[in-house]
Amino acid sequence: MDVSLSYFVQQVLSSPALAITVVLTLGVIFVNGWTDAPNAIATCVTTRCMRVRPAIIMSAILNFLGVLVMTHINASVASTISNMVDFGADTSNAIVALCAALFSIVVYSAGAAKFGIPTSESHSLIAGLTGAALALGGASGINMDEWAKVIVGLVFSLIGGFLFGYFVCKAVTMLFARVERRPANVFFKYAQIFGAAAMSFMHGAQDGQKFIGVLFLGMAFANGHPSVEGVIIPVWLMLLCSTMMGVGTSVGGEGIIKAVGMDMVKLEKYQGFSADLASSLSLLVFTLTGVPVSTTHVKTSAIMGVGAVKRLSAINFSVVKDMMLTWVFTFPGCGLISFIMAKIFILIF
Repeated sequence: MDVSLSYFVQQVLSSPALAITVVLTLGVIFVNGWTDAPNAIATCVTTRCMRVRPAIIMSAILNFLGVLVMTHINASVASTISNMVDFGADTSNAIVALCAALFSIVVYSAGAAKFGIPTSESHSLIAGLTGAALALGGASGINMDEWAKVIVGLVFSLIGGFLFGYFVCKAVTMLFARVERRPANVFFKYAQIFGAAAMSFMHGAQDGQKFIGVLFLGMAFANGHPSVEGVIIPVWLMLLCSTMMGVGTSVGGEGIIKAVGMDMVKLEKYQGFSADLASSLSLLVFTLTGVPVSTTHVKTSAIMGVGAVKRLSAINFSVVKDMMLTWVFTFPGCGLISFIMAKIFILIF
């Protein structure tokens, strides 16, 4: 399979289906950078370690590097996404169904973002791909071995994020128990900037790889290949996706920063640092093991774990409930939209 940039441009110009797939994928990456990436810097901003615009610029740069560097080092998350579903041997229908899956993600994510609620494009992507695969081949279109990683991610992103957040914050509290508040706050101001940078980097590493996997799959379909097994992701594709995510992040998302960093738990600087460090470590583990997870899940559960160190009542569970309801509806919502749109697109095209 030819994965050179020149051949890709030729394919885009000659294949309307691939052109639509590329536009939709880049659109989803942009939306992800816009709506999901602000979670990475939410605690840093709301504890007043950084102002909003400098934090967003920092996050945009680190998201770019996260996609590029980690995909080059370890592309196992992209591989999981690419191999999670089987669109069948008919690559013409497959690329049309892929368009339907991406369309469902854009619709769902844009609707949720309008209300300032953190979304999970990761779950939207998984649901969209699954719905389209079911529309094409029924249950046989799902690779359960790869889907098992998704289930693991659903469960352990919540549990792991909470436990990492709790124990990291507990350790920080013990280590700085005898340090005076003023010098401790100065230290944690800069430590939290580092933590936010690490979180932004790992957000790019996780979410960027997922969408690289989708775009890579679209390239394979346009080439007449039903899968990307054994094909190495080209560097230019990493650069394209990382740039789009960085641009999306630079747009902002101040409503989401407020929802995550202020409404759910009132954080002090040491707590913000603990949440960012815990989230980054969790995402690193999941990324290296090829388990696709929601960065929103990981970050919010880590914040809850940090809040639980002080007391459970420090957590605003009404905000948590709203987030959880959004996540619960993502799978049936995106999956159903994708299933219906795949059927319609195939009939039309």
